[in-house]
Formats: sequence, structure tokens, C-alpha cells
Amino acid sequence: MPKVSLFDVEMQLKNAHLQTPVSTGAAEPNKLTRQKEHHVSYVVDFKDVSTVGLESSPVAEALAGLRANEARYFKNKYDHVFTVEPADEVPDVVDWVHTILKKERDLVIESKPLEATAFEVDGIRMAYVFYESGLSINVMYTIDDAGKRAVGFKLSDGMEVPAELSAQFKFARQKSKLAGTIRGSYFVIKGTY
Repeated sequence: MPKVSLFDVEMQLKNAHLQTPVSTGAAEPNKLTRQKEHHVSYVVDFKDVSTVGLESSPVAEALAGLRANEARYFKNKYDHVFTVEPADEVPDVVDWVHTILKKERDLVIESKPLEATAFEVDGIRMAYVFYESGLSINVMYTIDDAGKRAVGFKLSDGMEVPAELSAQFKFARQKSKLAGTIRGSYFVIKGTY
């Protein structure tokens, strides 16, 4: 199977969005529907927080707040609109994140991925995966070799620290108006992906 870079995935997503008719229904202004059956992209709204796409999580409201918190950050800092896809529709993004976890720290996340996104801002490739457990993982991968590259973990309010992370990571707490208490940790990426 040929290697696909995160940039290629991002470009495929952008091209798909350009060909996507936007729903004009007043009830759901933040949804984009695709030609592909059952495929829905969701533009994350950080003013009116929704659990769309995260309903199966036992901490869906807290995870939605965490997702909205990320959307607000990227809108305010980079004027980037944070759009997520069902994880099974963007397997290359999920695989890229999981490959880094496995190769760098021999980590396998037990929870089911619900949503994912990949994009580039200010010379940084970003990827996010949101899991059913309430876990959010992001990869920050600066394109310039001299830049920072790291994996971040954020835990939704109300969830336990996943067993696969508890032995390797300590989590710092921060307060968020959108997400309550967020517990976060990270590690620096040493390899090239």
C-alpha cells in the first residue's frame, strides 16, 4: 500500500469540502453532507456546543466541550475552522496517529475512535482523534525539521485515565469554560512520520 502523507489526506479533505453541497436547513447549519452515503462532516461550533458524532460516549457532553475548546483555540489563534469527520471515513488520519503512538511509545489505544481531523496551520500539520472513552489525542508535527513535534493527550471531565496511559504519563489539570476540567499530558516525537 503506498504511503500517504498527512498533507495528502488534508488536501483530499479540502477538495472533498469544495465539492460538497452545504445543507441550508436552519435546524443544522453546521453540518456538511457529502455525496458518499452516510458521510457527514461536522464544523465544530464552540458557541453552541453539540454532541453530534459523540453520542455513544459515556461522557459525550464533556467530550463535546473538549472538542469545542479545541475549535475555539484554532479559530482564535489561526482563524481555522475546525471540522471533524467520522473516524471510519478518514482511516489514514487515525492510522497516522496510531502509528506514531505505537512506534514512539508502544501504545495501543483501547477505545474506539469516533471522529478525526487533519489540517495544516502556520507550517504545522495537525491531526486529532476523539475517542468514545472521552480521550482526545492530537499530533502537532511541524513541517520544518527544526520545529516542534509532539503528541498531546486530553481527558474529558468525568473519565478515568485509560490504563494504557496511566503508567507512562502524569496529567496536569486546567480549567475550561467549555470543557470543565481538562487533564492533559504529552510526549515529544523523536522519529520522522
